[in-house]
Amino acid sequence: MKYLVTGVAGFIGSRVVESLCAQGHSVIGIDNVNDYYDTNLKDARLARIENQLFRFIRMDIADRAAIAALFEKEQFQRVIHLAAQAGVRYSIENPMAYADSNLIGHLNILEGCRNEKVEHLVYASSSSVYGLNEKTPFETADSVDHPVSLYAATKKSNELMSHSYSHLYNLPTTGLRFFTVYGPWGRPDMAPFIFTKKIIAGEAIDVNNNGDMWRDFTHVDDIVEGVVRIADVVPRRDDTWKVETGTPASSSAPYKVYNIGHGSPISLMTFIEEIERACGKMATKNFREMQAGDVYKTFADTQDLFEATGYKPQVGVREGVEGFVQWYREFYAK
Repeated sequence: MKYLVTGVAGFIGSRVVESLCAQGHSVIGIDNVNDYYDTNLKDARLARIENQLFRFIRMDIADRAAIAALFEKEQFQRVIHLAAQAGVRYSIENPMAYADSNLIGHLNILEGCRNEKVEHLVYASSSSVYGLNEKTPFETADSVDHPVSLYAATKKSNELMSHSYSHLYNLPTTGLRFFTVYGPWGRPDMAPFIFTKKIIAGEAIDVNNNGDMWRDFTHVDDIVEGVVRIADVVPRRDDTWKVETGTPASSSAPYKVYNIGHGSPISLMTFIEEIERACGKMATKNFREMQAGDVYKTFADTQDLFEATGYKPQVGVREGVEGFVQWYREFYAK
């Protein structure tokens, strides 16, 4: 099978490529390797992918002509679209970056898939789409019409854009709402990385909402397993589906949306304690109020993904945090 994976210098994308190549698939990966965070880390992720089945092309998904030419030349069978401008808080500071990457870029990928008859598009959405929802666990049947950040709004837009292409062009699309992914090679702008770095350095960490927050922390190994499995589950048309009796996560078109998370939220303070344990140091904590764009609790209902793929997370928080801290110390020689 010939795959395109976007965002291959990223945390999840690089690991998805490794898994696909290990299964014998041919993969072309693209990434613009931007400087949103340390490009040395992105380069190191790419350098780890030593497989003759993989070829890297530096390319921006917002470049319409380049993306169209790539699709026409390579004739991909499946696409796993993970490239995006990430980060909730950064979307408040630099909103146009999200329009370019998450909206225009996603449209370019959809156009490539439509024009070249791609068998299945799997793309990254986010748990952030649940916004002001307070009912937990979050279910894909829930309304997601009240995002609290532009980042979340772009991810919901990706789902709507994908549905229109599934409906108009019979393009099979599957959206995955990721829940707080962490693990080795993780992103420096996310809490596990920030906390670990500061605790080891003896610096104070900021603890939002005075520590009263919960996250469905999900290890990258489990995420990659779910992504690769769902690529084999191609949505089909369902002419019996009706808006009145269906859910926003399905359609008469070949369209599906799933949550992909651990399914057992951890309190922020418990997660910090696990990092302290793994680092062998206590954190100096700067407790502060809830920050703009934050949500109180995330909690994934993953039953539909389990029914579709057998996906069931395996990595517990203690094991996952210990593995991350070990990687951090080795990579940064701390």
